[in-house]
Amino acid sequence: MLGKNQTIVTEFLLLGFQNLHSSKILLFSLFLVTYIMTLSSNLLIIALVSTSHQLHSPMYFFLAHLSLSDILLTTVIVPNMLHLKWGEGGTMSVAGCISQLHFYCCSGATESLLLTVMSYDRYLAICHPLLYTTIMNFNLRLQLVIWAWILGLAAALLLILPISQLQFCGPNVIDHFFCDFAPLLKHSCSDTSFIEIEIFVISFPLSFFPFGFIIVTYVCIFLTILRIPSTTGRQKAFSTCSSHLTVVCTYYGTLIIIYVVPSRGHSFNINKVLSLLYTVVTPFLNPIIYSLRNQEIGAALRKRFKYLTDFWHERRGR
Repeated sequence: MLGKNQTIVTEFLLLGFQNLHSSKILLFSLFLVTYIMTLSSNLLIIALVSTSHQLHSPMYFFLAHLSLSDILLTTVIVPNMLHLKWGEGGTMSVAGCISQLHFYCCSGATESLLLTVMSYDRYLAICHPLLYTTIMNFNLRLQLVIWAWILGLAAALLLILPISQLQFCGPNVIDHFFCDFAPLLKHSCSDTSFIEIEIFVISFPLSFFPFGFIIVTYVCIFLTILRIPSTTGRQKAFSTCSSHLTVVCTYYGTLIIIYVVPSRGHSFNINKVLSLLYTVVTPFLNPIIYSLRNQEIGAALRKRFKYLTDFWHERRGR
């Protein structure tokens, strides 16, 4: 039942970063450049993996899908954030808000599962190298990727469908740059207790089971590496999983701080910065981490650049 002073709202006013009005142009430019670089670098990795024979191994197949997930995540958030920053806030319909949250959840859940699959791939490569090619064949890697996307989509639907049935009341102001769970539930005039329990029941295993699996696999990986007699062999083995481990720490570190660490003492600005790290900075850093710490990607990139340069000189010489 709605109270007398409660009014059903059909759109939300997102404030974005209104308190940083003096830095409007600087922040807008920074976000725009970061978004363009994120798209370019992730698309470049997908293109390299698709066209370079030396990158047709399972690890790079999973990396291409991780890049695709990062593109989805940043595209769902950043363009609207740029609109909010340029206009010092803006409105979004309730349906648009729920749709944004759906794709945000889908990309986040899929990325968590892809990182888990990649840790399993590294576990097989280092702990069971003789069986690696047999176990991690094309059919298995394709099934793992398909199930990661299916489960990510299913989890997002299970979370979003109950929220889409809620009624939302005024005031309709959301002090954030995108529609997250907490602001939406806060503005609902329906009973959200069941939905809050459902969110916990779905998100807890989807976050902590993969994270726990990754920890177990890396414990096995480190124990195996320590048993390698030569220092060169240990360094070579660790280098094959160092990029993935760095990405896992970045991803889960920001995720745990945002959604697990109690936020009662956090101001809205701190929550915005933490969310910015997860939705903007992490997708931007992932391809850089893999490019800087991976010689095969660097070699494939140099080969493609040389091919394009030679092709350009050949065309100019005609």
